[in-house]
Amino acid sequence: MTTTILIIAGSDSCAGAGMQIDLKTAAAHGVYATCALTAVTAQNTTEVTAIQPIDPEIVQAQVEAVFADIAPRAIKVGMLGTKEVAEAVADTLSQHRDVPVVLDPVLVATAGGELTSAEAFDTIRDRLIPRATVVTPNLPEARALAGADPSDITGIGTCANRFLNMGADAVLIKGGHGTEDTIYDRLYMASGMRKMSSKRLKGEFHGTGCSLSTAIACNLARGFGLEESVLAAHDYLADALAHELALGGGSKIFNPLNRLSSLYGATK
Repeated sequence: MTTTILIIAGSDSCAGAGMQIDLKTAAAHGVYATCALTAVTAQNTTEVTAIQPIDPEIVQAQVEAVFADIAPRAIKVGMLGTKEVAEAVADTLSQHRDVPVVLDPVLVATAGGELTSAEAFDTIRDRLIPRATVVTPNLPEARALAGADPSDITGIGTCANRFLNMGADAVLIKGGHGTEDTIYDRLYMASGMRKMSSKRLKGEFHGTGCSLSTAIACNLARGFGLEESVLAAHDYLADALAHELALGGGSKIFNPLNRLSSLYGATK
């Protein structure tokens, strides 16, 4: 496990999303994940009860400490919380332009609760999206950041073009917040669009966007091309979602480490 990534994200106290599921996802890919925590949240599968942002200088210090000693081969950026933290992350990443960035613009928690303030949107648009190798918004995030309605294929295409015009190399617009029986995720690149599909499962799942974006970062760090990285991450997540954990009474938690279950031994 010598391939490394850097995860910049918030903490989830029920460990079904955020930094906790990011670390599990990286482990499942055989990748060593370093981290920079942006916020501590108190949440479970039903609600977010408190959020404590980390001081921007501490966020920046975490990132710089990692780069000074264990240089990552890819970076995943998740929850940022505040405009000040977003600015600190943008400042630091501008010094490491050779490292691919997967930007997951986490705005609202699955269990409800604003995770990134509206004041941070301009920084995300102006400084982080142009730095991104791929941006991975769901439909509400695409609407909020691109300013277009992605309720049909024309609107999704409009959103995608706006992300590309902002400077992102690619955008993966996820369809999980739609209503169709089949979920379509669409990867838009300068060379065209690639559509992926999966069956919609019953209920609402916690942490899917976090795990997917981290899986993409892991694949990029391992040397795969962008399209190959996204396709492999899509398949990985579909498999992980098939292994639901009987935990909590709200949104469902899945097992990103299911392929490693043979390491745990038999269950009594």
